[in-house]
Amino acid sequence: MHPSWKPILQEEFEKPYFRELSRFLHESYESKQIFPPKAQVFSAFTTDLNNVKVVIIGQDPYHGPNQAHGLAFSVRPNVQTPPSLVNIFKEIAEDVGKSVPNNGNLNRWAEQGVLLLNNTLTVEAHRAGSHRGKGWEQFTENIIRHLNETRPHLVFLLWGRDARTKQPWIDQKKHLVLEAAHPSPLSAYGGFFGCKHFSKTNAQLKEWGYEEISW
Repeated sequence: MHPSWKPILQEEFEKPYFRELSRFLHESYESKQIFPPKAQVFSAFTTDLNNVKVVIIGQDPYHGPNQAHGLAFSVRPNVQTPPSLVNIFKEIAEDVGKSVPNNGNLNRWAEQGVLLLNNTLTVEAHRAGSHRGKGWEQFTENIIRHLNETRPHLVFLLWGRDARTKQPWIDQKKHLVLEAAHPSPLSAYGGFFGCKHFSKTNAQLKEWGYEEISW
């Protein structure tokens, strides 16, 4: 993780709820197939806290082999692009005219100040939502609270029901909150396609005097 996150995360790691979560994760990784790999659970926090401009909140990691690597919606360059990310790229192409990339690695977004954070940071293989209610929601809520309080202007993209649970902790007088359906094939036609979140994000960043994101 980037050093800028260390004090905030260390404070969370020492709280009772996180100690319980750690015990659960230790047992889970010992006895089951869990994604992402242990070393990549906190990969979202490689983005410098002081450079964060946009926060994209997902649901939980991809639950298929070799997909999740700690950044919400992202996969490694040599991994087939999952359907949710295919739909994200379709919306970007329609919204800002950018061609669909040849891989699904979103490190390039993270390097520009996009925090790609799932609501829960781990999942059991082939069991979407299996690590809900174990403590991750409190962890990510506290991260959002910290960003809300300490950063002057951020754009929050809340896609789907799980992500929208974070909305009450965001001061919309300071920050822009954009909500839409989750980009999965099950819900993308229910409000994700046509949301134009990518052009709206860049328009707001430009207004604040920030560099726009090259999606």
